[in-house]
Amino acid sequence: MDRIRMNPIVEMDGDEMTRVLWQMIKDELILPFVELNTEYYDLSLRHRDDTDDMVTVDAAEATKRLKVAVKCATITPNAQRQKEYDLKKLWKSPNATIRAALDGTVFRAPIMTSRVKPYVRTWKAPITIARHAFGDVYKACEYKVPGKGRAELVFTGKDGEIFTGLINNFDGPGVLQGQFNRDDSIEAFARSCFEYALSLKQDLWFSAKDTISKQYDGTFKQVFQKIYEEEYQARFKTLGIEYFYTLIDDAVARAIRSKGGFVWALKNYDGDVMSDMVSTAFGSLAMMTSVLVSPHGYFEYEAAHGTVTRHYYKYLKGEQTSTNPVATIFAWTGALNKRGEMDGNAELCAFAKRLEKACLDTIEAGEMTGDLAALAEGEDIRKLTSAEFIAAIRSRLE
Repeated sequence: MDRIRMNPIVEMDGDEMTRVLWQMIKDELILPFVELNTEYYDLSLRHRDDTDDMVTVDAAEATKRLKVAVKCATITPNAQRQKEYDLKKLWKSPNATIRAALDGTVFRAPIMTSRVKPYVRTWKAPITIARHAFGDVYKACEYKVPGKGRAELVFTGKDGEIFTGLINNFDGPGVLQGQFNRDDSIEAFARSCFEYALSLKQDLWFSAKDTISKQYDGTFKQVFQKIYEEEYQARFKTLGIEYFYTLIDDAVARAIRSKGGFVWALKNYDGDVMSDMVSTAFGSLAMMTSVLVSPHGYFEYEAAHGTVTRHYYKYLKGEQTSTNPVATIFAWTGALNKRGEMDGNAELCAFAKRLEKACLDTIEAGEMTGDLAALAEGEDIRKLTSAEFIAAIRSRLE
């Protein structure tokens, strides 16, 4: 049959088991049906080391140019990884580099199936985590205090005016960390969240800790409220949805008691933590969509989980693995669908939806990888290897 043609997207390859699955998904589920057109960047740890991580910067710049990207999971090295891969240095998280360049918001939502029930039994609809993808701890300056001394926060304005605030008088060794964010980035974050909630026709929550962090978190709260009142309140009211702010500890309690079906906006680190909590409570990190939406019109789709190192070592020994590829498949379908939407390519959009349906139909039929088989309810559950699962999806897709 004739394959579907498309305009290019950015393809960022990754590491370990997800890299293996990446190629399997392309070979079995995409290339037979689509004339895949990508600008390829190898973001494997060795290649990032070889290029002094410039390949990550180049991939981010390409995303600005082509507007749509799809990314495989990658390793963020620690000391053990530095030794294992004989790295020049401990390179930064590629996700953090890309997010800083695109200045967007990461939206993550569970991929739901009747076979896997949420651990929180009241949850009936997905909870979408909206994570600010700039600044805070991920761009912080840190210092290991060697001994006694005085730590101050100093800001020198362009006009020469200096602000100095005491952080702590150290009586002995300790640690320091300085975080920052920018009003324009917070404003872009807020607008992205309001727009996304409108597109889903769902309530938007925003939570932080302004009772303690009166300036830092307080600024986030004030920016959200101002933009809501001036730009979005009437549109929310028309759709019968609401926006509200609450303290993060209260939001956690509310979320657990809720039925789901809302967008939960969080600062960078809070969103990192809560997206894992929500995805696990809905079933699995491998059943989670993740898309970085930039206010400048860039979209980067990825799997929300890591590189599945344990399975990769088994794979290297020639053993079969039952690694779940669903989140990676949905990263591809998200990117293909967005490319189709931008270009008016209805065939490409329809293919992306068919692939997603074939994936979920396979699970509903009781054919799934080991992580889901351990959680699934119902009869006739069959645990498949990764290759068998992808083959079962292809048979339904065909």
